[in-house]
Amino acid sequence: MKTFQALVLDEKAGKTTTCFRELAVDSLPEGEVLVLVAWSSLNYKDALAVTGRGKIVRRFPMVPGIDLAGTVEESSSPEFKRGDKIIVTGCGLGEDRWGGFSQLARVKVESIVPLPERLSLKQAMAVGTAGFTAMLCVMALEDHGLKPGDGEVAVTGAAGGVGSVAVALLSKLGHEVAASTGRTEAHDYLKSLGARRIVDRKFFTAPDDKPLGSQRWVGAVDTVGGRTLASLIRSLGYGRSVAACGLAGGAELNTTVYPFILRGVNLLGVNSSLTPYDRRLRAWKRLAKELPLDLLDSMTQTARLKDVPKLSGQMLEGKIRGRTVIKLDA
Repeated sequence: MKTFQALVLDEKAGKTTTCFRELAVDSLPEGEVLVLVAWSSLNYKDALAVTGRGKIVRRFPMVPGIDLAGTVEESSSPEFKRGDKIIVTGCGLGEDRWGGFSQLARVKVESIVPLPERLSLKQAMAVGTAGFTAMLCVMALEDHGLKPGDGEVAVTGAAGGVGSVAVALLSKLGHEVAASTGRTEAHDYLKSLGARRIVDRKFFTAPDDKPLGSQRWVGAVDTVGGRTLASLIRSLGYGRSVAACGLAGGAELNTTVYPFILRGVNLLGVNSSLTPYDRRLRAWKRLAKELPLDLLDSMTQTARLKDVPKLSGQMLEGKIRGRTVIKLDA
């Protein structure tokens, strides 16, 4: 393949522009491994980058897409050879390195994870950064003592990509999941993923000046931030934790120290992009083993590269449920 198709972002007069371009292979950035990209995925961060509503892209022009899965075409590293199936999530893709919304990509060897057994390339992208982040959140909660049978675990923004995978994972691991959403049409969907109970998102955003609430949750995965995260912190049980990984509901956090010093709760920040390689590999192996693939398939929709700008706007408007994978090959 001497040329390839890619979605390219640029900046004009302070605004992000999008276009589809035919590019030459020698236009790709440096990297030890050249990948024929089969699939990518659409994440919240991608939607922010493509629409220009978030300061995601660090330099222009940029090929967005923080995830990719495909086959090695060329490699100058002994760790990978032509024909190997690989995945890359985060690690600067779509931010300061050209990313996955492209038929070809050149990546650094330290960012590559071999495709785990039991997963296809498409399923790996159905997991993508969102599912990988969900697994990291579960692992963080487990590292701080969460065990099946302890009680209710809350998942906010549950109909989104991270939330959907978190609900499915936690349920499969034996936890009692309370899924929070503002979408009434998503209730049956979340129950099909294993949610034991549905909680309206208004429950978490209602004004409340109390520094402490009832001890409702033995753990939580929060993709929302803002008032929702503050509410979770107030209502965690003694010594319990919330894994925070998103800001769809706002970046500010207004809380007090009381939950921390009186109940010993833990606020666990989860950053999937900079996860050390050993933990990254362990998370992917667990996803391949523990995530029910029938549920993964049921929460996944397929789109083409040309659909990405429109879908990005819909994602930020809360109109996309579950996971969206982008098909790059012909």
